[in-house]
This record gives sequence, C-alpha cells and structure tokens, in this order.
Amino acid sequence: MTDYTELFAHADELVTEALSGRETENADVLDVLRTSDDLAGRIDHTLLKADATAEAIAILCDEAEKSGFASVCVNTRWVPTAVERLAGTDVMVCTVVGFPLGAMAPRAKAEEARITVSEGADEVDMVIDIGGLLSGRLADVYEDVRGVVAAARPAPVKVILETSLLNDEQKAIACLIAVRAGAAYVKTSTGFGGGGATAADVTLMRKMVGDELGVKASGGVRTRQDAEAMLAAGADRIGASASVAIAAGVDAGGGDY
Repeated sequence: MTDYTELFAHADELVTEALSGRETENADVLDVLRTSDDLAGRIDHTLLKADATAEAIAILCDEAEKSGFASVCVNTRWVPTAVERLAGTDVMVCTVVGFPLGAMAPRAKAEEARITVSEGADEVDMVIDIGGLLSGRLADVYEDVRGVVAAARPAPVKVILETSLLNDEQKAIACLIAVRAGAAYVKTSTGFGGGGATAADVTLMRKMVGDELGVKASGGVRTRQDAEAMLAAGADRIGASASVAIAAGVDAGGGDY
C-alpha cells in the first residue's frame, strides 16, 4: 500500500503558504453525499456530448428514473429540460460548468453556476483552473473554486481535476484546495481530456481529502467491474454514460465516458 504521508504534508505546506491570509471553509459533507447500498444509486447517468438532442436527454432521464440512478449529468443548456422531465422523482439533476477546459474567466464560471442552480440544478460539477494549477498560481485556483461554491449555494460542488494532465503532487494540491474552498467532492475527469478515472487516482484523492469530501470517479468507467473497482478504491459516486449496462452487468462496448 502506498504511503501518502509525505505527499500530503508537502502539498499541504504549499497550499497553506499560497492561501496565507485567506479565509477557508468546509462543506458539510454529511448533508450532500448521496450514498446507496445499491450500485445504481451511486451513478450519475451522463450525457455531455455536443450533439446531444432533446430526445436523447429525455431518454437519459427516463433511464435514470427506471434504473434508480443518483442523478443525470447534463450540460447547463439541458438543465431545465431535465428538471421538468424528472419532476416528482428521486433522481437529481447534475450539471457541469467551465466544461470541459476549466479555462474560462472565473466570474463567468461562477455566473454559469448561479444561473444553472436557479434553473433547478441540484449539483454542480466544475472544471478546475487546470492552467492556473499547472502554472503554480494556487491562490487563483482557490478563488476560482471558491467563487463557484459561493455562486452555487445551496447546491454542492464537485471539483473536476482532470487527473490525466496532472502529476501526483498537483492532484494532491488540487484536492486540498477543493477542501479549503468549501467544495463537496473532488472528481477525476471530464472524459474529454485524453484520460479517465483510475483506481490509483481515486485512492490518492481519498487519502488527500479523508472523510471531509466525497470522491467521484468519471471517465472511462464502462463496466460493472470498473465501477466496483472505483468504489473499492474510495469513490462515493461514479460518472458514466454506460450506466444502464454497468448496472445490469453487461458489456457496453467502447467509449470515453
């Protein structure tokens, strides 16, 4: 088993130095974590492709209700459609902001979060400022996350790290920034960044956030075996487009998300 003690200590030192003098806050994870003894109840049934149609979103919502998935995850353009379709059900509507690059102006990213929550989104998955993180501009990354967290209230925010673009130290730093900025979850990937979730990354992320935040594994989770491996590594939630096949334990074929 990998010992993450030194990695955590070094990342924490860097984040503490970068955020010196800034107020930090933690989300009340117990109020926002959606857990279930059933695999389906831990899945965000996802459709984020640019060519998604109204008909496809309707099918996604109907599948989520029938299968008992935790949520549907759609682009902000489709949030009102999903909210209307899922009214009266237990399925949440999750959406993404700053997606898929995380490179938009922070105020614009926060405003997108505010608008989508006002339109009924229950959860917001934001893409972290990847370029800022890679540049070592940690205070900027923190303010970006904190701005979305504030704008999205009372909806919980998941911070997408795009782990395939980061080394372990950067993943650790991103997790600790998410904790201090008041996010509710850290999430592995967009599914559009050239890589996806790995059990090793989920384990690292769980070690960094402890029990303070949830962990969502997304990107490349295509089989029930994949999903169960992510849960065993420490994930609370799975993001997948192959959700129906995953829940049924059948082969979904190829795909990125």
